[in-house]
Amino acid sequence: MQKILKFAAVTAVATFALTQTAQADDKIRWKVPVAFGSHLPALGDNIVYVADIIKKASGGDVQFKIFEPGKLVPAFQITEAVGEKKIPAGYTWIGYDQGRIPSSPLLAAVPFGMEPWEYNAWWFEGGGKELGEKVYAEHNVHPVLCGNIGPETAGWFRREIKTLDDIKGLKIRFAGLGGKVMQKLGASVTMLPGGEIFQALEKGAIDASEFSMPAIDQRLGFDKIAKNNYFPGWHQPYTAEYLVINKEIWDGLSDKNKGLIDVACTAGLTRNLSRGEALQGSVMAGFPEKGVTARKLPDELLQELKKITEEVLAEEAAKDKWFKEILESQNKFRAEYKNWKGMAYLPRDFE
Repeated sequence: MQKILKFAAVTAVATFALTQTAQADDKIRWKVPVAFGSHLPALGDNIVYVADIIKKASGGDVQFKIFEPGKLVPAFQITEAVGEKKIPAGYTWIGYDQGRIPSSPLLAAVPFGMEPWEYNAWWFEGGGKELGEKVYAEHNVHPVLCGNIGPETAGWFRREIKTLDDIKGLKIRFAGLGGKVMQKLGASVTMLPGGEIFQALEKGAIDASEFSMPAIDQRLGFDKIAKNNYFPGWHQPYTAEYLVINKEIWDGLSDKNKGLIDVACTAGLTRNLSRGEALQGSVMAGFPEKGVTARKLPDELLQELKKITEEVLAEEAAKDKWFKEILESQNKFRAEYKNWKGMAYLPRDFE
């Protein structure tokens, strides 16, 4: 009888522990710092949309508390903090990890690279997800593709850019692999969080800056100082953002909550791209009354930028095995996708 009672007690304790674990998993309360202000349309507000979906779909059991840039951890150190388990999750553009994780820019934005829907196709159907998860597993992080918007502008400049000589000596804020290209062309490149760019432009600490799409850049006031907005955004034809989660925490989640997060981020991905595309036209239509001129980079300059980009990609691939493997995967996918893309869609200049 004592053995039976002892067994029953042990079973009860184990059952209670499992129940508590399940309850703890079901009642998620995560602090989620973000790299971009949630007031920024498309770039920053997407995580608010995703968090709202998750809260509603879970009946309030799973909730994210969003922390604005710099309020919990520095904007450029989100994935590092997640990997070290200082925070459970964050929402960011992982190109900021370039210093620690050389291949990360390929998962964020590649100069002269894929368009956003093409990148999404590679991520979900071309092996990108598996590669991204392997790279970040080495840093104790699980990345969930959660946002993607269209091309940035090529930047906001005080003066016109006509030749490569106009880039030499230019003090400019630039991110990712595009920044390495600009450095090769003689520009003085610096990295600043979005919230610090306006002040740097205003004080003359920088002559120009790239950041995001017109509707976003307008919110930050770049059009008040730099009146030449250049296109196309050769350096960042897509901007992929991720919900990055500590891998140990992710592995401990129930399949239900993993599925909930995946579904919410996939919904966010679709809405994010749609919102980004919808907002830009009207903003650009208002350029003239603000004294802003939308300009296109000369074809000759774009060709030179592409040439330097290929050199940078080759150099980075030679230094890092993951960079090489991801780049090869993307190039293979693009070559196959080109068969469809080149035949199925109307020429862009048809109108």
